[in-house]
This record gives sequence, structure tokens and C-alpha cells, in this order.
Amino acid sequence: MSEKVSVFSETKNKSSLSRKLKFDLEHVGFSSLPEQVHRKSLKKGFEFTLLIVGDSGLGKSTLVNSLFMTDLYADRVLDQVSDKYEKTVSITTRTAELEEKGVKLKLTVVDTPGFGDSLDASECWKKITDYIDEQFYSYYTHESGYGLERRRLHDTRIHCCLYFLPPYVRGLRPIDIETMKCLQTRVNIVPVIGKADALTKSELEILKNNILNDIDKYDIKVYEFPACDSDDDEEFKRLDEQIKTSIPFGIIGSNTVMEVGGRRIRGRAYPWGIIDIESDSCDFSKLRTFLCSSHMQDLKDLTHDIHYENYRTGLIKSINSGNGSKEKQSRHDDTEKLLKQKEDELRRLQELISKMQQNMTSSDELDQRKQKSLRTFGKSTFDIANSNCTIIKPKTNDFCSSNKNTLNYNFKPQTNFKNLSSYQTSSTAI
Repeated sequence: MSEKVSVFSETKNKSSLSRKLKFDLEHVGFSSLPEQVHRKSLKKGFEFTLLIVGDSGLGKSTLVNSLFMTDLYADRVLDQVSDKYEKTVSITTRTAELEEKGVKLKLTVVDTPGFGDSLDASECWKKITDYIDEQFYSYYTHESGYGLERRRLHDTRIHCCLYFLPPYVRGLRPIDIETMKCLQTRVNIVPVIGKADALTKSELEILKNNILNDIDKYDIKVYEFPACDSDDDEEFKRLDEQIKTSIPFGIIGSNTVMEVGGRRIRGRAYPWGIIDIESDSCDFSKLRTFLCSSHMQDLKDLTHDIHYENYRTGLIKSINSGNGSKEKQSRHDDTEKLLKQKEDELRRLQELISKMQQNMTSSDELDQRKQKSLRTFGKSTFDIANSNCTIIKPKTNDFCSSNKNTLNYNFKPQTNFKNLSSYQTSSTAI
């Protein structure tokens, strides 16, 4: 019986060994590519740039802090009302290094303070479009470089634009229509209704329908959700459908943590109660899922494959045809100006180095002259006129050697000196 068991185990070991050898022979190794990409991505980290456009006072900074659970506007200074009469649009960027479960994210938020605040809001979108084009051009110049330029490539292109709409309008305003038309070919636009707590649920639904009708009426292109794949699970398909039907998102932001019923929430307190911003009372949780969990990579892919490629194609065509715009010519002039400044600075540094070398040479010559004068002084003779003193020189010139720091003379007085003022001295150098 024991012999049968040993034979059976030996046969089983041989069969498993043969299967292992067969697997080793059929295994090439490229199945580990996803793991390699995963390790490299974790080591390098990810970059995401978010553009915020909208009127002041719609809760833009509060929403950003709520979305990413950070404080990007700690040093913000609020403007006075009198400053808004002649205020123009400015561009400010804030960057934060975030980490979650070992995944590093470099978040850059581009804000547009002053948008729509001035009495004359004509072409207030011009600075925004210029900034987006500048980021495209910067990426193009670094991408077209060689070696270290490509390795140090940082993606500062705008991946998503949250366009804030006020809750007190009945649809899109003329400034919203013009701005969104100028941005639609450059960035992924996601419309957002700020401070949705100023509306009831029925009023919010009416405003959403009016905004969607205006978007279709004026042929404005906002972000289009990709179709779900057949192999996606039912939970993801259901969540994706909820996010699609929520656009434009009705948002309530809050950075205050409250305790309600033994549970800590982030919400806003009102005389009639408390709103949890992560509940179904608003679309905050859906927007955060859309930006951070489900569609962040798709936003980056659309930016690179569509918006950036359209810009790059137009730029190459204009360069080849020789009909570059004044803007590109000004950028070229600015580059030439910077190169000239660098050359002037390098020339000034070279002149400074040459002057320092000359000063060092002159100081060495001065030291040599001093040593020579000391040696000459050591060989001098002194005649003391009308005196009864005699200078007795040493028999050797050891006192003139460089190892001696002092000169020692031996005086042999013959008389007593009582009135030194009556004596005159003179020295003659040899």
C-alpha cells in the first residue's frame, strides 16, 4: 500500500513539474506591463490643472477647498467695493501637493478674480483665452525640445474649467455666452450653479433646464461624457448616468465641520436647519466623484488629444505658411529679448571676472614691491650727524633674511643723551 502511495505522489509531482515547465516556456513577460506603468506612475505622480471662472461671491474658493479638503486661499485679501469700479480680470495660480493612499497629485487651481466685476465687462474673457494659449505654447516648445527639455516637461495646460453661473438668473447671460464660446475650443467646460441653496429644488430644476436649452440654442460645446464600455459594472454605469443628468451641477460648498446626531458632517447651518453638502440636497458629491474619481483621466486625455492637438496643428500651419499672428511674433520678440538680456548678463560677469583677476595681479605686484623695499631697507646705512653714537653693523646679513621679521641694531653710546632735540638724523638707502 505504501508503495502505491509513493508511486502516486511521484507521478503527481512529475505532472506538476511538467505543467510548470510548460508555463515557463509559454510565459514571455509582457503581462507585467500594467504593473510597470503603475509603479512608474506612482513614482512620478500626477498633475491636474483646474480653471475657475465666474463672478465674485459665488463660492468658488469655498468649493475648491471643499472638493480637495485643503486650504488654497489662506492668504487671500478681499477687495473693497470701490476697487471694483475699474477692476480688470487677473490670473492667479495656486498649487498644492496632495497625497492619498500613496498616490501623489500636484493640483493647480487657476482663478480669475475680477471676472464680470467691472462696469465694462467687454472682452473680459480675453486674458483667460490668452493664458490658456500661453500654456499650450509653453507645452509645445518644451515638447519640441530635446534631452532634458522633454524630461523636465511639466503639464500646465488647463484640463477642466468650472464655469460658475449665478443662481439669480433665468439662463445664460450675454457675457456667459460669449465667454463659453471663446473657451469651448480650448478647454473642457463644466457648468456649475453656485450657491444653489438660494433656490428650492423646483427652482433649481427650472434653472438647469433653461441653461441646457440656452447651451443647445447657441451651440455651445460643453464637456461630453464618454459612453460606458460593455464590460463596465452596473454600479459604474448607474453612477455615470446620475452624473450626466446632474449637469449643470447645483453646488453648495462649506468648510465647516459639524456634529449632527453623533455624526460629523460638513454642512451649512440655517435658521430652519442644517444642510449636509455631501447628501442628496445638492450635487457636490457628484461633482467630486466626477472630478476626482471617475473622469479626471478622461479630462486630461481630451485636453491632450483634442484641444492641444487642434492648437498645435494651427500653430504648425501658421509657421509653415509664414503668416504667424502678431501674438506669435511678439512671443518671438520676447524670446529674443530674454536671450539678449542673458548675453548681456554673461558679458558683465566675464568683465567682472577679468577685473578681479587684474586686481589680484596688481595686489601680487604690490606685495613683491613691499618685500623688495624691505630688503632694500635692510641694506641701508644710517648716518647720525652731530651725535656721539655709533651704529655697529652685524658681520653677516642674517638680519636681512626673509625669516626675520624685525631688524635689530646695536647702539654703542659714547656719551649720555640729555637733550635729544639737538640731534638731527638722516638715512641714506644703498
